[in-house]
Amino acid sequence: MSIENNITELQKELQPIAVQLVAISKTKPNEDVLEAYHAGQRIFGENQVQELVAKYEALPKDIEWHLVGHLQTNKVKYIAEFISLIHSVDSLKVLMEINKQAKKHNRVIDCLLQVFIADEDTKFGLDHAELIELLRSPEFTELENIRIRGLMGIATNTENERIVKEEFYELKMLFDGIKVTYFRKQASFDILSMGMSSDYKLAIEQGSNMVRLGSTIFGKRVIKHFKAK
Repeated sequence: MSIENNITELQKELQPIAVQLVAISKTKPNEDVLEAYHAGQRIFGENQVQELVAKYEALPKDIEWHLVGHLQTNKVKYIAEFISLIHSVDSLKVLMEINKQAKKHNRVIDCLLQVFIADEDTKFGLDHAELIELLRSPEFTELENIRIRGLMGIATNTENERIVKEEFYELKMLFDGIKVTYFRKQASFDILSMGMSSDYKLAIEQGSNMVRLGSTIFGKRVIKHFKAK
């Protein structure tokens, strides 16, 4: 099926259950992004700041760009002017830098706190204790140019559905607990971003309301990676 058809089918599947679709366009050419765009998709996710900036400059300005990859503090300044949502905040240090750069642009930047839920050392994220420590820290309460919209997590890359379900279930329980304890009066704390092409249906079953899909939309064909000019 074409990218357009894939988007159409996903919209039919996800819109009735109020699940937002983030089209992961990393390494994909602008032509592919535009095909998804013309099919009605407006939210796209990238994992590399350099590629994200290049696509932002070249593509329609009503696209909502999400950063889903690990973010280094020295890269925040390049996306602070336009980024719609940062999924991958995994430290107070990064959050403070986002706040600093957002202030320069007179913006409030929406962020998700990434929680480590996978049984894999290669994944990033806060563990439960670190998450609570961040939310209780005096420095966090002083950040006026960021808005925490929810949590994000990446499950273990395994074919064992029981493991994946348990990880998503635990993140949903944590999300509910964090919302009641720290964001009870903030309706904007409303995003649970979990689920990718291989496991998004399981994620939705466990309470995800934002999924990040790449190969489901763009296919698994091999293309050249983005290169700097």
